[in-house]
Amino acid sequence: MGAYAPIVLIRPGELDAIRDGDIDLAFRRWDRPRVKVGTCLRTAVGLIEVTSVDAAALSTLRAGDARRCGAASLASLKDALSARKDGQIFRIGLRYAGPDPRETLRETLPTAEELADLVSRLDRLDAASRIGPWTRATLRLIDANPEVRAPELAEQLGRPTAEFKVDVRKLKERGLTESLAIGYRLSPRGEAVLDHEDGPRERAPRRAGTPLPRTIGAPATRALRGVDLHTLEAVSGWTRRDLAALHGVGPIALDRMAAAMAACDLSYAPD
Repeated sequence: MGAYAPIVLIRPGELDAIRDGDIDLAFRRWDRPRVKVGTCLRTAVGLIEVTSVDAAALSTLRAGDARRCGAASLASLKDALSARKDGQIFRIGLRYAGPDPRETLRETLPTAEELADLVSRLDRLDAASRIGPWTRATLRLIDANPEVRAPELAEQLGRPTAEFKVDVRKLKERGLTESLAIGYRLSPRGEAVLDHEDGPRERAPRRAGTPLPRTIGAPATRALRGVDLHTLEAVSGWTRRDLAALHGVGPIALDRMAAAMAACDLSYAPD
């Protein structure tokens, strides 16, 4: 498997279709290729591997290309690509390459040797930062404020939200934090590191079950939390009709939850 790359913008519905094997192409206008063959993109549904990157002329596109990229028709695909005139059209082959390995890493408690290595890595991040040490303060803040939005956390530290998010991603790369539909929480691995640094602390029990998909959007997430639905297992106790009656829970969020539940052998309660 190739190197990892930042997420190239792919809509949540397209990500689900790539994971399910219904889409295996994307088309983009770029001034130059932005991804390489063999690169794995980290996305909300797991790893997406780039299998090909080829320049393409608009006139060479066919109906099969439209189907394979999830476009409604060849005409709609061409219209979308014609909206911008600058740059070259690229045909990108894609395939689902499995879950993000960070998901496994963050559930793995570190050994004593790994703890020492993680602490050393955090020290290096602090030493390289222009704002001074930040790693422990960020871990402590997330630990004390799970499921709180990034802007609110950044404000508590007096930091710009964008910079704060970049640093949280550095912790996520090491399996110490996990992103939720809204906000973050420490992973079991992150809790172990912080307990090693500060000593064990009492925490509210972690919710059992599968977290809500990050792809359903903040309004739907807030609506579900408002009726104490925080996991797919809890959602499966409701009918689709009753969930649709909640302000903020629209058809797209319902479809994405249905797909996520199906992957866990769950479904909405019957009407």
